[in-house]
Amino acid sequence: MPKSTILNATHRARGARMVDFGGWDMPLNYGSQIDEHHRVRRDAGMFDVSHMTVVDLRGAEARPFLRRLIANSVDKLKLPGKALYACMLTPEGGVIDDLIVYFMAEDWFRVVVNAATRDKDLPWIESQAAPFGVAVQERPELSMIAVQGPNARAKFASLLSAEAAATVLALGRFAAAEVPGAQVAGATLSGPLFVARTGYTGEDGFEVIVPEGDAVALWEALEQAGVGPAGLGARDTLRLEAGMALYGQDMDETVSPLEAGLAWTVAFDEGRDFIGRAALEAQKAAGVPRQTIGLVMDEKGVLRHGQPVHTASGTGEILSGTFSPTLGRSIALARVPGGELGAVEVDIRGRRLPVRVVKYPFVREGQAQPGVLG
Repeated sequence: MPKSTILNATHRARGARMVDFGGWDMPLNYGSQIDEHHRVRRDAGMFDVSHMTVVDLRGAEARPFLRRLIANSVDKLKLPGKALYACMLTPEGGVIDDLIVYFMAEDWFRVVVNAATRDKDLPWIESQAAPFGVAVQERPELSMIAVQGPNARAKFASLLSAEAAATVLALGRFAAAEVPGAQVAGATLSGPLFVARTGYTGEDGFEVIVPEGDAVALWEALEQAGVGPAGLGARDTLRLEAGMALYGQDMDETVSPLEAGLAWTVAFDEGRDFIGRAALEAQKAAGVPRQTIGLVMDEKGVLRHGQPVHTASGTGEILSGTFSPTLGRSIALARVPGGELGAVEVDIRGRRLPVRVVKYPFVREGQAQPGVLG
């Protein structure tokens, strides 16, 4: 039996098509997935992401613990409220999960991990935290709504008091703030409002965390403010256009961040022995055996997960592929052997079709990136 968020009945009342996603009953779309995609790119849309796992790390040794736990450097977080995207690795260098760390205070870091990986993530984090005396507290009583799009910040802020609106609108990229006693649409929340200027769409916006009991009222207030609901289908096309990886499809424990196109999230800072560092250094020294590339197909057809990809160095496969509503053509992330690519072709039902290798993201804030459209 899939789990459900507090917004489940609200989604169903709006006519959402529901699907099982990582053990959760979640909305795929509310009608036209394409319309939901364009709404986020051009105006503002919202997603129920309450299935994500919010974890608070508390203790004097929280920062030293995170220096060990994640491959990115938590010491990049110098000011309270700043956020960091990172991966947790196995000792062999595989990706246990990708996550966001929010630095709230020296003895309090908030971490948001993927829903489908919760059952393995929490025991791993707890076991690694024990030697540091860090308390690991899951926060299932909280709900999260992502408000994304060029008009998302203004529409959300319009629901807040002047003081709270000023606080959230002052947030820089990849930053967060907790606002106690906040009012949304004139009603005082039952607990603190947590707002992060982060997201999974390539658009500006917020990820908003509130007490579960306030989530339905927040959703309805956002609807009244002109923020339309969007489902998992649009979330997937948006994140792929933005070149953002999906755990379990674009990387997992069999793939290192160097192979997954996430080398930028690995900090080999001097004197920090993060879990998996030795394996990554060995892989780097020997030559990374696989690489993740972006593909665009100018011919008709749709690039899909699992399709073989042929390069000069050998055969790989498409990880995530879709028709891009913004670009009007098919795009994909693929993992192929390291080395020279040469002319690249994708096998679609026995036919080899040419594709172009491009740098991703494919789209940033509604605009095709240089070279993507040829």
